[in-house]
Amino acid sequence: MQYAVWAPLTAFTATLFTVWWLVRSRLSRYALDHPNARSLHGAPVPRTGGIGIHAGIFLAWAVMAPELPPLFLPAAGLVLAISLLDDFRGVRVAARLAVHLIAASLLAASLLLDDFGLVAVVVAALALAWMANLYNFMDGSDGLAGGMTAFGFGFYGAAAWLAGSIPFALVNLSVAAAAAAFLVFNFYPARVFMGDVGSVPLGFLAAALGLIGWQHGDWPWWFPAMVFSPFIIDASVTLGRRLARRERVWEAHRDHYYQRLVQLGWGHRQTALAEYALMFFCGALGIIALGQPSLVQATVVVLAAALYVGLIVAIEIAWRSFKAAP
Repeated sequence: MQYAVWAPLTAFTATLFTVWWLVRSRLSRYALDHPNARSLHGAPVPRTGGIGIHAGIFLAWAVMAPELPPLFLPAAGLVLAISLLDDFRGVRVAARLAVHLIAASLLAASLLLDDFGLVAVVVAALALAWMANLYNFMDGSDGLAGGMTAFGFGFYGAAAWLAGSIPFALVNLSVAAAAAAFLVFNFYPARVFMGDVGSVPLGFLAAALGLIGWQHGDWPWWFPAMVFSPFIIDASVTLGRRLARRERVWEAHRDHYYQRLVQLGWGHRQTALAEYALMFFCGALGIIALGQPSLVQATVVVLAAALYVGLIVAIEIAWRSFKAAP
């Protein structure tokens, strides 16, 4: 345990130096993010930053050797491998999704099948796969996904620490520390993106560690959803809108609410800072509600939902005025 407390610092340092090297390495030339219909950037940017993030995370975990479910690392590694291949060679959507579902199903079955049955496994597997993909959808503006990772896993770590699960807290704080180091290079103007190898596995980790924390009794079921709600709400509502319009949801677009804010003139920096404030508010609200009576917790969830309704309505009104302007 005396070495484990250094895990977050190890993650930060390893990620900082790895990403610094990657930005200058020839390797970045083979994985460039070229602007497309979904992009908010105008020139190619390396998308190798996720390699540095995960290098820091796994080195930190090696230092502390945490006790995690047996299939956790193999499942996360499978998602990481297909994402890395997609960044460098390209993988069809159906193949990527199949691998995500296989990894999610293996982990969900190992955690839930004996105690909760097949239905719970199916629901959890779909949630794990969706979180992995929505994280990727939300990685489209400088500093956004890196900030969500730093805040989200930071609040995971704080909640686990308060619950007395110190090793599990350090597992999560190591992820947050790696993301903070990545932000040194990713905050506007970004010199590197995290790519699929960063965003997809991080989304998987967000759902997987949230599920494990709930299983440990470190937090109630709603806490992970509250902490990562800025991403979950934006991606899920956007998907619902596109499905309602019978659009091809797998095609690139710029219809997320964070993308609309950038296009409305907020820019990458102001949008990121506004999202950080929302992330902090939701995470802090969740921490405050932990340990409170069930009625208080339910009230907090309802208030958060009302906040999101108000934000969505406000952005929709501003967007329609923007589109209607000559």
